[in-house]
Amino acid sequence: MKRTLILILLVSYGLISCGSNSTSNTSNATAQYIENKGSDTIVNLALAWAERYQTEYPDVRISVTGGGSGTGIAALINGTVDIANASRQIKDEEVAQAQAQGINPVEHVIARDAIAVIVNPENPVSELTLQQISDIYSGKVTNWTEVGGEDRPIVKLSRETNSGTHVYFLETVLRLGEKDNKTLFSTDTLLLPSSEGIIAEVRQNPNAIGYDGLGYVPDDLKMIAIAETEGGAYVLPAIETVNDKTYPIARDLYMYTNGEPTGITKEYLDWILSAEAQTIVAELGFVPVK
Repeated sequence: MKRTLILILLVSYGLISCGSNSTSNTSNATAQYIENKGSDTIVNLALAWAERYQTEYPDVRISVTGGGSGTGIAALINGTVDIANASRQIKDEEVAQAQAQGINPVEHVIARDAIAVIVNPENPVSELTLQQISDIYSGKVTNWTEVGGEDRPIVKLSRETNSGTHVYFLETVLRLGEKDNKTLFSTDTLLLPSSEGIIAEVRQNPNAIGYDGLGYVPDDLKMIAIAETEGGAYVLPAIETVNDKTYPIARDLYMYTNGEPTGITKEYLDWILSAEAQTIVAELGFVPVK
């Protein structure tokens, strides 16, 4: 009898365990996951979108991480993300690498951004031309007196080379948008891993100059008004000056998918372009595409 009772109990426990696992597996099966990685410029916006979307669609789980545009695009090429965030367009060689892996990158413009050139509030310089900024970052200009400031050495700050913002700034500002221009950052430029790092250094160093996405610039730092050419109008970065194309350092922000998105990824990207999601774009200091 004792052995019979033990056998009954064991069988009953096994059935309960199987039922419990079945319920857990069913729950996991109903959850839908989106892996989203890349640009540090976009990461705060992507996090805000993910949080709002998951509130409205609780069966969807969205993982958002940064690391830079290059990191996101590499993950897309490796097939380890559903969506790659990038603050620059994918390069031809990256498209070739992706296609060699059977990946077909498709581009989605999800917001726009201005790149603000920033200095410490103690710095009297308020205006620079694109050429002057190029000369500063390439090392031709090394003292603030050369651009109307005080007799102080210029400390140049940049994002690291894996950053899409770094690549965009190199091509648009240092090289002035000229394809044959081979100008490089001066070797004494300090490469920092994050927008927050540039903000912190400019805040504490009156000799520093840096650049960052408009949405990341706090009120206690000074933005430089920029003229595209000498004698041109000096314009500060703002949503209005990006939309009317008077601010010369503005760009699109991107998400990339493998092929045209389908299923939950398509639904999420469609939502990102909705009025609700684009309102969040403006709230965070970026420029809506709609």
